Amino acid sequence: MRQLSAHDAGFLYSDTSHSNANVTLIQIYDQSTAPGGKVRFKSILAHIESRLSGLPIFRSKLQRVPLDLDHPYWVDDPNFDLEYHVRHIALPKPGDWRQFCIQASRIHARPLDLNRPLWEIYVVEGLDSLLELPAGSFALLTKIHHAAVDAEGGSRIAMLLHDLTPQVRPAVPPKPWFPQRAPGTLSLLLRGCVNSVLSPLELRTPWARKMADSAEAAYVFASDLLARPEQILATRFNSVVSAHRVFDTRRFLVEEFDAICSLVPGASLNDAVLAVCGGALRGHLLSLGELPDASLSAVMPQHAKGPGAGHGGSATRWLRVQLGTELADPVQRLLRIHEQTAALGADAGGEGSADGSHQAAATLALSSKMQSLLSLGSARRAPSAACTVTNVAGPSVPLYLNGARMTYFSAIMPIADGMGLVFAVTSYDGRIIISPTSCRELLPDPEAFTQQLRDSFQAYLALARAKSVRKPRSARPRASAPGAPSPARPKARRVSSAPRAAQAGRPRSAAPAG
Repeated sequence: MRQLSAHDAGFLYSDTSHSNANVTLIQIYDQSTAPGGKVRFKSILAHIESRLSGLPIFRSKLQRVPLDLDHPYWVDDPNFDLEYHVRHIALPKPGDWRQFCIQASRIHARPLDLNRPLWEIYVVEGLDSLLELPAGSFALLTKIHHAAVDAEGGSRIAMLLHDLTPQVRPAVPPKPWFPQRAPGTLSLLLRGCVNSVLSPLELRTPWARKMADSAEAAYVFASDLLARPEQILATRFNSVVSAHRVFDTRRFLVEEFDAICSLVPGASLNDAVLAVCGGALRGHLLSLGELPDASLSAVMPQHAKGPGAGHGGSATRWLRVQLGTELADPVQRLLRIHEQTAALGADAGGEGSADGSHQAAATLALSSKMQSLLSLGSARRAPSAACTVTNVAGPSVPLYLNGARMTYFSAIMPIADGMGLVFAVTSYDGRIIISPTSCRELLPDPEAFTQQLRDSFQAYLALARAKSVRKPRSARPRASAPGAPSPARPKARRVSSAPRAAQAGRPRSAAPAG
């Protein structure tokens, strides 16, 4: 039995009928690498069962304290049913990317049953029309409540379920598991009274926390308005969200992002990601005639270990960065962002430094939902912003599920009232994946938005390539001494030695879409 921290319990207390704290990890696999070229649902079910003991939260459910006098506890679920949590579905034909995104968004938006362990895994087949992905690919959608796991836990789940080689381990019988008996009502009441006496300043009931949450929100908004009135800019994404989620994605090569970083000396990979997201937000709002004259901002959660709340004693601070959306020049936008992140003393969005750009997208992630869930007294609420950019920890090496190689990894993040746009940034196998999440009413056409994301990236990449082929003029050769041999004239550069142009048709950075 383990009690939820105030930080984790806050995710539960703030769930509403139209907004919950679900996080959904999306992985797509090429089953041609598996033995026999086929992975069956039955083998996936047995594989998951054999590894349940590696993460106790898989078999833990919530135990509420009577009258909600204290935070809930995680207790063993005596009626745990694996087949309830692992489900098998298929897309209808033609099984294209748009259908997949719609299905994934619907699964993500549905609330989890609070009387069972707070996770579900969907095995999705029928992905027959996804370009850039092998035929017969299947997906795994792992949905889990943010109260049950943070981004570090998400990484643990990924490593727990996967192997580093396509060789399938011999089937191992699952370890015997005997659920511990849950505490009785009287025991929970006594614990709640003791905790209230020992921690009188901590609000441990949902209604008290919600009142404090609202008061803190009003305080933060007022302080932001008084201290930085020019930064309080509302967009369509700063309104009430609906219960209908939308999700899309674009994939890019890490080496191409590295080239973009060269446009501004010292710029990190995260600076480049922020600049591309800022360009997409600018292009989208400009097309709608809703672009403010001043710069819009993004907030990034930065996680640091220490006394505090949530998942192993970790504290959160928020970084606010202006995205330079009022700037038409992409290089100036990247420079603006780099100057801010350098002044903040952090690689925007994580714990890494600029020289560790390849690991930048593997930093600890927290969802935008946390903007309304910070524990009272532990940290200041996230400042007002147009969106959240969240780095989701992703594996840096190829992973395999029952021999099937993972070819794609991204995430759908929670959104909340007042923050209806989140960019989830993941990295896997030499690629950076940027996946916006919003709701249907605020972002009716997610494909058009991710096209703006791709256009923003391509604009930066074109500038980076143009810069790489420019060479400074060589100094004029001095006059040779009489009788000295003339300096060799440099040969003209052959066309074939120039950087290769992008191939016609679908660019490599495009999402796996039909």
